[in-house]
Amino acid sequence: MKGMKTVNKKIKSFTILCLLVVLVASVLSSCGSDTGSKNEEKGKVTIKFWTIALQPTFNEYFNTLISEYQKSHPGVTIEWSDYPYDAISNKLLTGIASGNVPDVVNLNTEFANQMASKGALADLTPYLSDEEKSSYFEGIFNSTVLDGKPYALPWYTGTEVLYMNTRLVKQAGLDPENPPKTRDELNEWARQVKAKTGANGYALTFAARLFPVEGISILNEDKTAAAFNTPETLSMIQRMQQLIQEGVLVGEDANFDKQIQYYSSEQTAFEIAGPTFINFIKTAAPDVYENTVAVPLPTGKADVRLSNTMNLVVPAKSAAPEQAAEFAKFLTNAANQTAFAKAANTLPSTKESIKDPFFTQNDNKLESQAKVASAESLDKAVDYMVGVPNAGDVNSAIALQLQEIFLNGKDPQQGLDAAEQAVNQVLKQ
Repeated sequence: MKGMKTVNKKIKSFTILCLLVVLVASVLSSCGSDTGSKNEEKGKVTIKFWTIALQPTFNEYFNTLISEYQKSHPGVTIEWSDYPYDAISNKLLTGIASGNVPDVVNLNTEFANQMASKGALADLTPYLSDEEKSSYFEGIFNSTVLDGKPYALPWYTGTEVLYMNTRLVKQAGLDPENPPKTRDELNEWARQVKAKTGANGYALTFAARLFPVEGISILNEDKTAAAFNTPETLSMIQRMQQLIQEGVLVGEDANFDKQIQYYSSEQTAFEIAGPTFINFIKTAAPDVYENTVAVPLPTGKADVRLSNTMNLVVPAKSAAPEQAAEFAKFLTNAANQTAFAKAANTLPSTKESIKDPFFTQNDNKLESQAKVASAESLDKAVDYMVGVPNAGDVNSAIALQLQEIFLNGKDPQQGLDAAEQAVNQVLKQ
């Protein structure tokens, strides 16, 4: 469905907004204090709630929820506005400049951290109890905690799973009922698939996300310099070069569309992706879809799985931060997260929600397998660019050198040196 694709598209990428954060900060610093919600009458407050591309698909859900909230909170009016994904950055910037600041707005982790680091978001500490903090999965909640202060409440999220072509796996003499649990085991399976069937193992996009999976820090602790130029990283890159030579990895910087092509044509036996992959493969290759199963994603040395989370934040210039935080907590409580996850085919970020049978029952259809496998991954879920300044430029600098190494034969150490220099230059900007 179009609405489902839009929600998942939002989760995948918000990098363009990060490029605007310095401008946001400068605009914020120049604004007066008369911004945000306006108390039209004593004792009454209007909360401006901004979302991205959720209308009209989820109108009924949110209108019902807002009505319920207003009935239980006399004097509070919620004004819900929804904007297209491609327009939200300009809308947010112009809104801040004009004083039309949203009181509650959903942002992804990367941009939420960028905003928080520039003083643009409210510290939610005064509005959260220890019990409320612990209701979210720790790795996801802590992704937006900076200097011990929480700046966002996790909302809906997604994790990747491993899709396997059972025809190729069985042909290679492997048992899909006992899938690999680690990346090393996955690579061994891919070697056997290559040897027995001629198909490659899997395709990847060469990006900074390869580092944290193996426990490699992208930046140092205070986020002032690159920290990835280490013997461990060099060894990892050399292993990946070997995997490409062996046909375990496809020797191409394969974007999502290309990965679909490889898997649907059975040129690869495995795919690492989120639930949206199912719709594409079902359309592109129904026979391959029928032979595909989904299992929890094998983990690397860090024993984590990467998540893509949308959060709710309260801008620092909100005139009603306490009421805004209360509404954000309402939207992200376990009951409401469970309901929205069911409606939007996403995952909740609350521990209690995952106990719902919806996330545990498996009818052995691919969609159900992927849902359960994703839900089982949440206890190890983290966002990989947590608190990274100028995250888009940092990722691009690393990705460029990985491409040079894997595709153009550049010496790995020279590539790491160049990536380190480029990232440090980005951090000085």
